[in-house]
Amino acid sequence: MDLLLIFFLSGIIIVGALLFALMTKLSRISSKKIDVQHFRAKCLEYEHQLKSDDPNSYYVSVINFDKLLDQALKARGFAGKTMGERMKNSVQLYSDRNGIWTAHKLRNTIAHESDAHISYEQARRALHEFRKALKDLGAI
Repeated sequence: MDLLLIFFLSGIIIVGALLFALMTKLSRISSKKIDVQHFRAKCLEYEHQLKSDDPNSYYVSVINFDKLLDQALKARGFAGKTMGERMKNSVQLYSDRNGIWTAHKLRNTIAHESDAHISYEQARRALHEFRKALKDLGAI
C-alpha cells in the first residue's frame, strides 16, 4: 500500500512539474510585446504594392509579407533557425495551417526558382493568408 501511495504522489509531482513548465513557456511566448501599429502599417504598405497590372509587384508583395510574418514570429519569441522552424513551433496558433504553408511555399518558389511565374490571383491569395497568420499571432 505504501509503495502504491509513493507512485501516486510521484506521478502527481511529475505531472505538476510538466504543467508548470508548459505554462511558463506559453506565458513567456504570449507575454512578448509586439508593435501592432508597426505591423498594421507594413501590411497596408505591402498591400498597396500589389498592382494587378504590374507582375513584378506580385513577387515583391509576397516576399515582403513573408518577411513581415517572420518578424512577427521573432517578436513573439518563437524559436528556430529558419522561418520554417519558427512556423512549425507556432503551428497551433494558425486558423488555417495549410493556407499559411501554401503562401510560404509560394514565397520559396519566388526566391529559389529563377523561372517562377505567379499570377495576380496567387499573390492576392498569399497576401490574404499572410494577413490571417499575422492576425492569429496578434500582430495586427
